[in-house]
Amino acid sequence: MQRILFILVFPLIICCQNISPDQAVAEVLNNLHLYAAEAKGPEYFNLFAANAIFLGTDIGERWEKKSFQEYGLSRFETGKGWTYHMSERNIYFSDDDQICWFDELVRNDKYGQLRGTGVLKLVNQEWKIVQYNLVLPMPNDLLPKYAQEIKEFYKEE
Repeated sequence: MQRILFILVFPLIICCQNISPDQAVAEVLNNLHLYAAEAKGPEYFNLFAANAIFLGTDIGERWEKKSFQEYGLSRFETGKGWTYHMSERNIYFSDDDQICWFDELVRNDKYGQLRGTGVLKLVNQEWKIVQYNLVLPMPNDLLPKYAQEIKEFYKEE
């Protein structure tokens, strides 16, 4: 009797544990922000593919995973991470459901609202971040003023 019950219930358990690709990607991105806020370095960097790139807000912040991980782990060891709260997210998938890209609005207490964009791919049935790009959106009316200041900062003509 127990064997029959197991045979009937086991497929139901397996079936119910499947989550949609949207949910799986959202979980990765939610964990990205959670692990950063909790300074959980190994968990945070496990979300990234081996060849991942993280683009920060500064023009010089193009981090390959290894360099970003060295920086991040040393910071997380202090018990401090960084906290961003997602308020809006859009996720899109390739026709073969192996790649997805997203954009999200996130809020930080110090910097206010920022935009994160990126790409994930399926690696051994797990979604991994291939690229994450964090930018500070700027109102068009403020762009000329701040663009000039940025050019002067980088000593551009």
